[in-house]
Amino acid sequence: MLVAAWTAASLVIQFLVGNNIFIKAYAEEDNTADVQLFARNAILLDGETGDILYDKCSDEHRPNASTTKILTCILAIECGNLADDVTASSYASKMPEVRLGVRDGEKYTLEDMLYAMMLESYNDAAVVIAEHIGGSVQHFAEMMNAKAEEIGCHSTYFITPNGLDAQDENGVHGTSAEDLVRIMRYCILISPQKDEFLKITRTKSYTFTDNTGNRTFACINHNAFLDMMPCALSGKTGFTCDAGYCYIGAAEVEGHTYIWALLGCGWPNNKTYKWKDSRALVAFAQEHTIYTELKAPASPDIRITYSSGSSADGSTATKCRLNRTVTASEGSIQYVYKVADTLKAPVHKGAVAGSLEVYLDDELIDVENVIVSEEIADVTFKDEIIKVLYRAAM
Repeated sequence: MLVAAWTAASLVIQFLVGNNIFIKAYAEEDNTADVQLFARNAILLDGETGDILYDKCSDEHRPNASTTKILTCILAIECGNLADDVTASSYASKMPEVRLGVRDGEKYTLEDMLYAMMLESYNDAAVVIAEHIGGSVQHFAEMMNAKAEEIGCHSTYFITPNGLDAQDENGVHGTSAEDLVRIMRYCILISPQKDEFLKITRTKSYTFTDNTGNRTFACINHNAFLDMMPCALSGKTGFTCDAGYCYIGAAEVEGHTYIWALLGCGWPNNKTYKWKDSRALVAFAQEHTIYTELKAPASPDIRITYSSGSSADGSTATKCRLNRTVTASEGSIQYVYKVADTLKAPVHKGAVAGSLEVYLDDELIDVENVIVSEEIADVTFKDEIIKVLYRAAM
C-alpha cells in the first residue's frame, strides 16, 4: 500500500509550441470562419487524437436518418456471425422505402443483409438484422443505446435500427453531430471488427440471393463521396423529412484520418449540399491542421521512507509514458507534474505515484499516470546484515 504525502507545489515544465515540436502551423489564429457550411450541425474530428478541429452546433440532438445504420452495422458485426441465416419477419417486410423487398419467412445470411443495409440503405434489411441480433427491434435499440453510451456518446437516443423518424415516451430518435463522429471513429479505428466494417462500407457493388436461390439482388454503394476524392475512406448517407440530408464521412489525408458529420444539410432539392460541405471540411483539415508531439520531460524522483530506524531515507525514480500527438492551435504547452512528495516502503514497481497534466495555454488536454520505476522492499539490505550479525552473536 502506498502512503503518500502530497506537496502543494507542482513541478511545471513549459515548452513553447513551435520551438521544435510543430509539424504544421495555422496561418491564422482562428480559421473556422473560413468554412461556410450548409449543414445546420457539423463537426470535424481528427480520428487519431480525438481532437475537434471544427464545430458548428455539434452538441445539438436532432434526427439523423440512415447515418444511424453505422451503429447497427458495427453492433451486428461484433455480436453476430456473418454466415448466420437470418429470417425476415412480417414486420420487416412492411418497412417503407427505401427497402430491399424482403418477404415474410425468407432467409438470407447476416452478411448479405449488412451489405444491403450499408450500400443501398435498405430499411427492411436493418430490421432483419436488428431482430436477428437483438430478438426484437426494441431490444436491439436498447443494445444500440448501451453501445453508444459505452463509446462515450451523451446526446444519442435510438429507437429504430434504420434511422426512420420515430418518437416514444423517452424522446425523439436522434443523436448529435459530435456523438455521430464518436460512433464513426469507433467503427473505423477502435472496434475489433473495424476491418470488416471498412470492407463492407467501401464495397462498390454486391450481389446475393435468398437462401433458396430464387431471388437475386444487386446492391450499389450510394456513398458517392468514395468516388469524389481519392482520400475518401468510409461514410453513410441519410435522409428523412425531419432530419434532412445527413452524412457521416471519413477520409485519410497524408496519413491522418479525419471524420466529419453533417446533420440537417439541406432538404429537397439540395441533395448535393452534403458533398460540398464534405469537400470544404476535408480542405480545411488539409490546410489548417497542426500536429504537436507530446513527449514527457524527465519525471521527478520521490523520497522513500522506511519502517526500520536503521535505514536512512532513500529515493526512487519515476517515469511517465507520454508519447502521442495532438492537434492544437498555436500556443504554449505546459507539462505539470503532480506527484507524491514522499512514499513509505514497501513500494511496488508500476505503482501510481501521481500524474502528469498537459495544458495548451489554460486548457487541460491530457493526463497521464506517473509510476514508480523499481520494486522497493521495506526491509533493506542493511537490515538483513544486522539480522545475520545478531543471529551469529546469539
